[in-house]
Order: sequence, then C-alpha cells, then structure tokens
Amino acid sequence: MKREIQTAIYNEHVPSGIPWSKIIYKGQTLRIVDLEGCQAVDTLFYNAHDHEERYSASDTIREQGSIFITTGTKLISSDDNVLMEVVADTCGNHDTLGGHCSAESNTVRFGHDKKYMHSCRDNFLFEVGELEMNPRDLTNNINFFMNVPVEENGHLAIVDGISKPGDYVEMTAVMDTLVLVSNCPQLNNPCNGFNPTPIQMIVWDKE
Repeated sequence: MKREIQTAIYNEHVPSGIPWSKIIYKGQTLRIVDLEGCQAVDTLFYNAHDHEERYSASDTIREQGSIFITTGTKLISSDDNVLMEVVADTCGNHDTLGGHCSAESNTVRFGHDKKYMHSCRDNFLFEVGELEMNPRDLTNNINFFMNVPVEENGHLAIVDGISKPGDYVEMTAVMDTLVLVSNCPQLNNPCNGFNPTPIQMIVWDKE
C-alpha cells in the first residue's frame, strides 16, 4: 500500500553523519528514505520498554533463511519476538552482518591516521548516552542501503551501493520499538559513495 506524505505524523530530514532516535509504537510505520542514493543507514532496534531485548541478527537470519533484509523480513529480537516487519522496500538489499564503523575498524582497514574520524560508533555512543542507556547496550545493527555481498572465498565485501535517490524501506512496528540510527559518516569506503548525504525519516500512525 502506498502511503501519502501528507498523512504522516512525523517527517524529518537527518543530515549526513548525524544520529537519530525515536520510539515507533505498535502499529506505526517508519519509512527511511535514501534521498540522494548510496547512503548507509546503520540502525539499532530495542524493545522500547526493556532495552535488554533488542534486534538479533542471528535469529533474524535463521527465521528468514537469508543474510539480507528486504520486504517480508521480520526483525527478530533476542527474546525471539518480532520487533518490526519490513512491509515495503524499493532497494531490495540491506546488510545485517557488516556491523558499524568505529575508530578501531577505521584504523585496521584504512590506517592509523583515520582512527579519529567520526564513526557510527561515536553516533551510537552519543545517542545511548542521551537516552540514559549504557555503551554495553550497543549490539547488532542493520545497515540499510549498504551493499555487502559475500565473495566466493566467504569474505564480506563493502562495495558500491545499489540504492537510487529516493529509494526507501518501510517497517511496521509489531511491538513498541526504539529505533536508533546513525546516518553513516564513513568517508573511506564506498558504502556512502565516499560522500555522506542526508536521509529522511517519516512515520505514519496505526491505520
């Protein structure tokens, strides 16, 4: 079903490299829009009332039999409950294995001079602090719009994205879900086309 922007209860542009968080209540639908294309959106999910229950990549992969996220994927929690379900997806390929960039990974992958570049981990740590959560609450994340194929040798590769300007993914909350986003600031690999750009976050109320 196509939703009209005019009926949304929330509509915000998030600048490149910036964190964002919001509770999406049961029955509400969140749309993440890749405004300019090829922009990784690192995203964490938690039970809004119990942050110990959070998105589990391994359980989600087990249930759907695929390492990629797309329409029909149910995001499974660490307690084996459904947090959200992907109900629309114009991109068709989202990563759930690549993790998020950090000072440590930037150093290993790109050199010691990149250690202090802004990272998704920095964004997540800032946002969990604002939410009075703990750094230990950082867990598996989904990288929406990020293209991470598995090569023949079994290694994960971060390659040019396939999302086009205006591509989006929509998720409907099955329970009250805290969604925490880092609009990825990475400059050293193709996940953002070496040029981080804004995204749009839209929420519709339960129908």
